[in-house]
Amino acid sequence: MLRLERRKERSRVMTWAGPLLAVALTMIFGMILFAVLGKDPVRTILIIFWEPLTNDFSRSELLVKGTPLCLIAVGLALGFRAGVWNIGAEGQFIVGAIAGGAAGLAVYDTAGIWVLPMMCLAGAAAGAAWALIPAILRIRFNANEILVSLMLVYVAGLWLSALVTGPLRDPDGFNFPESRIFHDSATLPILIEGTRAHVGALAALAAVVLAWIALERHEYGFSLKLFGQAPRAARFAGYREARVVMLSMAVSGGLAGLAGTFEAAGPVGQLVPALPVGYGFTAIIVAFLGRLHPGGVLLASALMALTYIGGEGAQLEMRLPAAAISVFQGMLLFFLLGMDVFSRYRLAPSKARLARRAQGGAA
Repeated sequence: MLRLERRKERSRVMTWAGPLLAVALTMIFGMILFAVLGKDPVRTILIIFWEPLTNDFSRSELLVKGTPLCLIAVGLALGFRAGVWNIGAEGQFIVGAIAGGAAGLAVYDTAGIWVLPMMCLAGAAAGAAWALIPAILRIRFNANEILVSLMLVYVAGLWLSALVTGPLRDPDGFNFPESRIFHDSATLPILIEGTRAHVGALAALAAVVLAWIALERHEYGFSLKLFGQAPRAARFAGYREARVVMLSMAVSGGLAGLAGTFEAAGPVGQLVPALPVGYGFTAIIVAFLGRLHPGGVLLASALMALTYIGGEGAQLEMRLPAAAISVFQGMLLFFLLGMDVFSRYRLAPSKARLARRAQGGAA
């Protein structure tokens, strides 16, 4: 029999090899899943991981899908490093879209280069404010931020539905639950002509760079690492836990809100009930797949965007249910967390087995 034995220090090899092994295991067990569903497993994997890279449109869509994932995951990674578990980024994404969209609709038909920055500021501020609710409840009442932030996702979703069927509904939309299509001044400029790729991708890249600087070259990043690895030492060093919690939640919520504004003012172009598509939850996988490092998050967001685009192609060509692709993406998080165990632990013979060996040697 074998047992898990804690390593004296975290294995650097398993820390960085873990994500690669997780991806490999996901592909293997994904092929088994697709075979059970009666589909060609090899062909399905090729559709998901290879075909989106073979044409210009699909490659541009990687930027469209990867931008919100990267923005949200960067913010989550910062908080996760400090042990602040914001699981409700989906709700902050929705609230950011509402606030940014409402700001744009408030000045509808008004042209000006200031409209889009105003929308982005409104979306980021709303996302940060929504994230501060569980932060304040944790600090004042020791409430679990995981549960509170998660429950607020459903509140945000219902709020969006209420607004697009009420105050924000398009008066000329034949009573459909949707807002007006945003004015040209309230939509993101296209980055690559003839595609949906927008300048939000540059903002995501800037967020990665700023997060890396904060983690490696700023006291804020040091405080995050210290609270995540040794909370008592952080308190003895004079760092205030309340400040770290508030700032981490505000940053992650602000980036999620900004991502929501980009989604509403970019590919969608209006507020609709179907705006949230799970980016906030998928970004949790992205953050851990990227090892909570901004550079890793950038690569992981590209990989998850690939599964989104390839998954849609697989649904169409292989007639796969959408749930099968969701299970496939969930496998990635499962195996990633499993591989993470082996960065801290290793397999070793059980004590009973060692005792039998010792008795055999003595005899």
